[in-house]
Amino acid sequence: MKSGFVSFVGRPNVGKSTLLNSILGKRIAITSDKPQTTRNMIQGIYNDEDTQIVFVDTPGIHKPKSKLGKVLNKQAYFTINDVDIVILVVDISEKIGTGDKFVIDILKNIEDKPVFLVINKIDKLPKEEILKKIDEYQKIYDFDEIIPVSARKKDNTDRLLNVIKKYLPDNIKYFDDNIITSSSPSFIISEFIREKVLDLTNEEVPYAVTCLVEEIEEDERTMNINATIIVDRENLKKIIIGKNGNMIKEIGIRARKDIEKYFNKKVYLELFVKVIPKWRDKEKFLNMIGYKDFLNK
Repeated sequence: MKSGFVSFVGRPNVGKSTLLNSILGKRIAITSDKPQTTRNMIQGIYNDEDTQIVFVDTPGIHKPKSKLGKVLNKQAYFTINDVDIVILVVDISEKIGTGDKFVIDILKNIEDKPVFLVINKIDKLPKEEILKKIDEYQKIYDFDEIIPVSARKKDNTDRLLNVIKKYLPDNIKYFDDNIITSSSPSFIISEFIREKVLDLTNEEVPYAVTCLVEEIEEDERTMNINATIIVDRENLKKIIIGKNGNMIKEIGIRARKDIEKYFNKKVYLELFVKVIPKWRDKEKFLNMIGYKDFLNK
């Protein structure tokens, strides 16, 4: 048995969550084309006959504009120091920018663990362009391994797993075989709801929205869920509710389908919308929704 912890780091919107879901074969992290979709460290556990890999999906490292943004960066930095292997994920279709170089500068301080580069979205470019991009990154940092993949098409993810296995340092089983994530049911539900908000609203809304599961009642076959969508302005509340309540109804329908599929139960979901001005800068609220450990680091 070989095991270890592996962290995905990188700029927002490079496909870290899609890669995690692809490797696990189950959607445990929400995905969106909106930046900063991932707001928490999410552990996904991969098991096979002789391996256990605990993947940690982190928020995209970015220039913070609020206390929430600073906390998200702290979460990403924390995992760099607290895992066995660090994997920088980049989008091959994007030029190497200041954001990538900023993350690489952080990685240059790592001395005692392997650092991989995963170049994602290789389905977007021909082989010649992929090789050029690899060469560009090799000139910036001496990565231990470079693996091109397409997380969306599951192209080359098997090779990524095989390479990771060569570097795993432990022989301890951290989780039972039937556990695929350490995230709580309430967190998973809140993320499915937030994903639907991201899918259905325009650019200004995602940054100002979070979701809080207030109550879950369940038995072997059903789940009754009450959840609140939090926004920071009254006009956003109107957008989330929509004309005649059509938007929040659609959010609820789509979220319920994903929750039912994940938990394999009949779901009754009731959604509310609440305005908390400047919630992203309120320590008390950030503490309440799970960021306590990183507020004072």
